[in-house]
Amino acid sequence: MPSKYEPCGLGQLISLRYGSVPLVFKTGGLADTVTNKHGFVFEHYKKEDLIKTVKEAVKVFADKGAWERLVMNAMKCDFSWEKSAKEYVSLYERVIRSA
Repeated sequence: MPSKYEPCGLGQLISLRYGSVPLVFKTGGLADTVTNKHGFVFEHYKKEDLIKTVKEAVKVFADKGAWERLVMNAMKCDFSWEKSAKEYVSLYERVIRSA
């Protein structure tokens, strides 16, 4: 998903959920949800950086153990509303305690 502008943010979430390791440009929601722990990220929107990141992905894919760990990390990501709601409640509780 080397989008220059990230319009929606669902593609990488679906990909993470099902273990399809995403390769993304660091922008918008892509930058918020994909890290090198469970995907491949490039920071400069240049073809050289995209090619370098694709080559890195191919190298990791060749190492079956590393690839399996990456896929498992991707599938462990939790971007559910349940998790987000708990984080908001925790934040609000901290604010109330500090007031």
